[in-house]
Amino acid sequence: MTVQFISFKLTGRITAIVFLNALGCFSPVSSFAQTISGARSVPVIELNGEGYNRGLQHGTQLKKEITEVFAKWKANIRRNSKEDPDVVLTDFRAATDFEPTSRKYTPGILEELKGIAAGSGQSYADVYAFQLVDEFWIWLDKKAHTDNHHCSGMGVPATNNHPAYIAQNMDLENYMQGYQVLLHLAPTPSEPEQYIMSCAGLVALAGMNAKGIGLCLNTLMELQASEDGLPVAFMIRGILAKQSGAAAMEFLRTVKHASGQNYILGIADSVYNFEASSNQVVRFLPSAGSGVVYHTNHALVNHDVKDWFRKYHERVIAGETRYGNSELRFASLQQRLNKQPTDISTDLIKTTLRSKDNPMNPVCRTFSEGGGGFTFSSVLFTLGGKRSVQVTYGSPDQSEYREYFFKATK
Repeated sequence: MTVQFISFKLTGRITAIVFLNALGCFSPVSSFAQTISGARSVPVIELNGEGYNRGLQHGTQLKKEITEVFAKWKANIRRNSKEDPDVVLTDFRAATDFEPTSRKYTPGILEELKGIAAGSGQSYADVYAFQLVDEFWIWLDKKAHTDNHHCSGMGVPATNNHPAYIAQNMDLENYMQGYQVLLHLAPTPSEPEQYIMSCAGLVALAGMNAKGIGLCLNTLMELQASEDGLPVAFMIRGILAKQSGAAAMEFLRTVKHASGQNYILGIADSVYNFEASSNQVVRFLPSAGSGVVYHTNHALVNHDVKDWFRKYHERVIAGETRYGNSELRFASLQQRLNKQPTDISTDLIKTTLRSKDNPMNPVCRTFSEGGGGFTFSSVLFTLGGKRSVQVTYGSPDQSEYREYFFKATK
């Protein structure tokens, strides 16, 4: 998931959180533990049950934070559109029709949104629209042909020396700073335990489940989109709900995508990279043989592009855009990760995610007041062995990775 960079100044912080379980009892959850360096850690929000109950817990626990971030979200829309944000969002919802597909493939998520709305006191219409981060950018692109994005992801298959890893820097707009959360979903009869990196009020940005299925992603704005496909947040949750890698792979490859997106899918010992448009999903391998994958924000093997991106895409394929933002970041990943999997450690992955090889177009983007966008969180998922998720509060050059383990062992 990536960002259309727009300037908006904010100050924000999350306060201590309590856990409301499905029975209505309160117990403490993770707050703002400090790392040795003094950097904050991402608060962990414990959720159990299914659908509406999960959402109600989410909305109740984060009512204050959701109220704040929704106000900043709308202020951000007003600042950049020069229009009433409620009118803009009404137009956006009227121009798209994602709910039927969402109801078909992920009905529990729509129920979860109703719970978030009830718990937070926000309207369902706003909660629903807030999930559509990439889809909103794509709608704006259709109107104004914007093309600024910024995310970098990678995956390393398992070797005799280490398990498989996937990782990314998740770059978002400035107004989301201070609202990072790690959602911890208890297992249900139909879904495995899950850790999902997200923002208060949002159901998913990236994540992993206890079966060793993980997903990282970033926008490919030039690829064809659909106004009735499955939105990105729902795609993430649909995949992470699967109990097997085969089911996760089938979901990713066969469900119609609402937006052009690059997905790095990890399944136990293996990693896969797919460029997905609304009409096709194409596997991408940066180099033959190693199995190591990495990607930024320009399509390389999926040529199902929008008309107004046709010339740009042709220039990408011809190698004529090497000084663009996405291309420079891709070159940085390539230079650092063009190795055999045995030569890539978690230290190298983290160093890569902290890198600023090109100061104007860095892989790691530090938050700055008045800036357009920043690395909201850096995530590293260990898919095998003692499975875990590591996340940072903000950019990894300013925050330590904190590691969380699954309770389920099988």
